[in-house]
Amino acid sequence: MSIKSTIIETLSPLAPVAFHEYVGNETTYITFFEYNQYGSLFVDDEEKITIHSVQVDVFGKGNIEILVTQVKDALKEKGFRRISEIEMYETETKTFRKSLSFQISVTNN
Repeated sequence: MSIKSTIIETLSPLAPVAFHEYVGNETTYITFFEYNQYGSLFVDDEEKITIHSVQVDVFGKGNIEILVTQVKDALKEKGFRRISEIEMYETETKTFRKSLSFQISVTNN
């Protein structure tokens, strides 16, 4: 299963999820994208482990902290590690936003 599919499948029960841009009507939703990918372990010049870095953004008009905690817990169960997070408020849309960075190690066959 791909990283993209894993994130969508994992987070869809919590809120609408979209890759890069959400175009629905809900005011609380999640977007994500992969921003880095690199080899972590090489054996006989073959990449055996790849690290994938992803950003997950939680948006909402009200308090989004419960959803943020659910996102972190759900991705942790799938093997993701939280690297950082930043909180923002978008004044034009009056929307709260929490950007979470995660990494996951994937073993290649």
